[in-house]
Amino acid sequence: MGLPIDLINKSSLTESVIMKITLPNREFRFSPLGLLGYLLLVSVLCSLGFWQLGRSEQKRQFLLQQQTAAETEALDLNRITIVDVDAIRYRKVDVSGHYDTARQFLVDNQMFEGKPGYFVLTPFLIDNSNRAVLVNRGWLALGKDRKILPDISIQVAVQHIKGRINHFPAVGIRLEGAEIPTDGWPAVVQVVDSQILSEKLAYDLYDFQIELDAIEVEGYKRDWKINTLITPEKHLGYAVQWFGLALTLTGLFIWISGRKRSEHTV
Repeated sequence: MGLPIDLINKSSLTESVIMKITLPNREFRFSPLGLLGYLLLVSVLCSLGFWQLGRSEQKRQFLLQQQTAAETEALDLNRITIVDVDAIRYRKVDVSGHYDTARQFLVDNQMFEGKPGYFVLTPFLIDNSNRAVLVNRGWLALGKDRKILPDISIQVAVQHIKGRINHFPAVGIRLEGAEIPTDGWPAVVQVVDSQILSEKLAYDLYDFQIELDAIEVEGYKRDWKINTLITPEKHLGYAVQWFGLALTLTGLFIWISGRKRSEHTV
């Protein structure tokens, strides 16, 4: 049997219809509007909780992918062609070739330890290939005058390098035209678009970067950490908070609408 639910109609225009649920020793009274408000709020709180649970799992998979890739044998970029970047993201890689020392890019608005600066992206022409890859040689601090670009010259162009595959550096807010590099060399750009940079270079580029290994020469500050701003544990904590608020709201709703039957008896 279902719970008995009564509708109490009030004659006064200022009072709304009241819903009543009667139990053996307790009675719950609430308005349809109050019930609707409760259901909407608790739905939002639970949705936020489940969203945080999903984010926690995504971050866990993200960190697991990095850890697994770091423990996997390095890829030889001279012998393979990369098609699916996401499938080999964070994989270690070896490649032989030479830097295009005359044409390099500075990725602007990159922060490191709270300081502004550039990531230095240098095209690396792969031996026995008609394609190049952009090598992130690390972070370089911004000078006192933005008009004076840093010296990013390379002493030894031909070499064998090691690093890891990753997406290009990200930016917080993408402004219109941010993907267009400046004239001249080195060219300054805010958002890396491999197709646009390829057109400027006049040869094909892979749609990913190689983060130069910390032991390699011809690099700047490199701290390719396996990290994330919000850990899976923090997301779980946020989920518990949202579910806790939903539970608290439910308790308040029951407490406000429920009274002992004797309290309702006239």
